[in-house]
Amino acid sequence: MGLNSNTNEKIAFSLLTLATIIVTGIVLVILAYIILNGYGAISIEFLTQMPNRMMTAGGIFPAIIGTIALIIGSMLVALPLGVMAAIYLNEYAGESRTTWLIEMAINNLAGTPSVVFGLFGLALFVKYFDFGPSILSASLTLALLILPVIIRASEEALLTVPNEYRESSLALGVSKWQTIRYVVLPAAIPGIVTGSVLSIGRVAGETAPILFTGAAYFLPRLPDSIYSQFMALPYHLFVLATAGTNISETKSIQYGTALVLLIIVLGVNLVAVVIRRHYRNKLKI
Repeated sequence: MGLNSNTNEKIAFSLLTLATIIVTGIVLVILAYIILNGYGAISIEFLTQMPNRMMTAGGIFPAIIGTIALIIGSMLVALPLGVMAAIYLNEYAGESRTTWLIEMAINNLAGTPSVVFGLFGLALFVKYFDFGPSILSASLTLALLILPVIIRASEEALLTVPNEYRESSLALGVSKWQTIRYVVLPAAIPGIVTGSVLSIGRVAGETAPILFTGAAYFLPRLPDSIYSQFMALPYHLFVLATAGTNISETKSIQYGTALVLLIIVLGVNLVAVVIRRHYRNKLKI
């Protein structure tokens, strides 16, 4: 019996190790392919100049600024709303049919295709509220897209905080809100940051929602307000690779754009890792 148990454990461990190696290998191959093909396009001019000649020359500076604006705009809306919703569902709302329906709606929204959010954003923000094709419309649409992810991640982070923290604080006469604000939330921040990072990666890479709400393929200028149209890296890459006027001639620009997008996402991830580690170290102290 013990021999079979050890054998099964070794087989399971070997399969898990093999799966990890395969996944890591695939990721490294993709990264290497993008880096090798896109490295030659990267230069100061490529990163800081406006596009010209219908994007067969010049740089991608407006697309970089547009992508960063979308990340900031969507997170400013989705992060506070998502965390507050998670606090209500986890700390205040009891188990009831209403809570179950809300949880079900959140799960369904998390699995809704992004193109549906794009059409909803077009109808609500672009048409009904008359924001027009703009950074504001696209940011609000992306905020709705990532809101379920942030809510679920924040809920899971709050659930990992031991109940002893809450009980000890309440026993000292601290109010429930002060307990959440000063005890529970700081302990849950590492998990909330993790969910936010996943959301940022999705915002930076989405094409369908911004296609309907404000992205432009060739716009050789910077947006001057939140009501302006914009360029964005994912949409720019999509058009270059599928519908550009000179697809074969812009191969280097395509891979260079993909590499810049990858660097932005990895850079945000690195910042999030630093923040998460900082708060974990504070909790240990």
